[in-house]
Amino acid sequence: MDSLKIILGLKIQQLRKDQKLSYQQLSEKTGLAISYLHSIEKGKKYPKADKILTLAKALDTEYNYLVSLDANKRLQPIIDLIQSDFLKMFPLETFGISPSKLIELMAEAPDKVNAFISTIIKIMRNYQLQGEDFFKAALRSYQDFKENYFIELEDAVKGLREKFDLDIKQFDSSAAIEGILREEYGIETDRFQLGTLAHLHEVRSFFSPQEKTLFINNDLSLAQQNFLIGKELGFQFLQLKDRPYETRMIEVDSFEKLLNNFKASYFSVALLLDKEEIIQTILEMSTWKKWDSNRFLDILDKYQVTSEMLVQRLANILPQHFGISDLFFLRFYTGPDQEKFEMTKEMHLSQLHNPYANQLNEHYCRRWLSIYLIQKLKTLQEEFNFEGPIADAQISDFFDSDRSYLCLTIAKPSQDFPQNTTSITIGLLIDEKLQQLFPFLDDPDLMTKQVNNSCERCQISNCESRAAEPVVIQLQKERQMVKNSLYQLKHRNKNVELNG
Repeated sequence: MDSLKIILGLKIQQLRKDQKLSYQQLSEKTGLAISYLHSIEKGKKYPKADKILTLAKALDTEYNYLVSLDANKRLQPIIDLIQSDFLKMFPLETFGISPSKLIELMAEAPDKVNAFISTIIKIMRNYQLQGEDFFKAALRSYQDFKENYFIELEDAVKGLREKFDLDIKQFDSSAAIEGILREEYGIETDRFQLGTLAHLHEVRSFFSPQEKTLFINNDLSLAQQNFLIGKELGFQFLQLKDRPYETRMIEVDSFEKLLNNFKASYFSVALLLDKEEIIQTILEMSTWKKWDSNRFLDILDKYQVTSEMLVQRLANILPQHFGISDLFFLRFYTGPDQEKFEMTKEMHLSQLHNPYANQLNEHYCRRWLSIYLIQKLKTLQEEFNFEGPIADAQISDFFDSDRSYLCLTIAKPSQDFPQNTTSITIGLLIDEKLQQLFPFLDDPDLMTKQVNNSCERCQISNCESRAAEPVVIQLQKERQMVKNSLYQLKHRNKNVELNG
């Protein structure tokens, strides 16, 4: 977005409209073509100095005013916004929104738009939100917009398989995709040097374009290493230039970089978890009469993938091929003391489902399977030296709501720090379509719990898992009591007047 072109265009447009000049009239006064004037106002053309001087005379203003970054009171807030980083935070083109159209809309009601933008900025400051938070929120919205299924990436994976004659059922994933990286792109894989450098034990991989080497942390599982190799292959095959070189991303400084990182990750998961194979796996699950956690975990061994890859792939395939689009994906993390549970990743399709992340430092409901399974794994580790992973399913009935979700969760120790624990959950809204797909929903032994979003906002009485008092609910009740008392006082005075 060329801000100087747009600012000049806004000024000329406002001056023309203030003087009630049509394009035809301004064209006659300046000798400039109507189409050229239109392009200037839309921020598509920036005229040479002699033409700007001609426009200044025709609009009865100064040349310096047109070329400066200063404007009158009405336009200045919009110009300040254009000059700020605010619009850069929003990937407008990704959602089919033209920046010039948005700015044109702003020009129609600058006071209201400026107040709205100021409100958003204040919310960002109050909750310590950064540009990175907006980029991630935009990516989640983009996934929702596409129902988390990207046909161009699925086609790219298919194209790679055909080009290199890969059969996902037969080939050794690691050796095959490493071979493609080496032979097609000249990229070597190094599993040793990354672990020898201080402060890099948490870095899972790093690609050096100068050395044409993918450095991988050798402490990772085979499934994690396969994912990282597949991801680098995705960057190369898709020719994604604006990209991070380290995993995980240290700094999210642009939406394009975050989006390309997502595309490469999606490519890798789709490569290692073949679409047709996952469709067949879901069809097999549809024959289960009872929930079986061990059979669910067997899927990980069958494909040699991580729990996150499996759950993410289910979130790709279920909406597109089974019409199950009301779903959410959550990843939780906690330290060895389990004092605080952090939601480190979330995605919601079709609507904002419960549960969802909050930035208010509230305590997430401990009845969620996501947290319950982490706690269960910790107990198994302490009592039986069990390493995990473990899996389970739960029907989550949300308190004071008619919504229930089937939640499938896998909990495991962190690969980097085994004393820490993560859980991955996919939640599926229970409706007639889901009940037809998964008969095990009728299993009487399937765990069912009434849940809420956070302890602070929960009215469930005698909750055995409560981690904090329902202070928000208590405050709401106090406010309602004040309203009720004021209402009584108001109507008592009316009654006194009537009786008097």
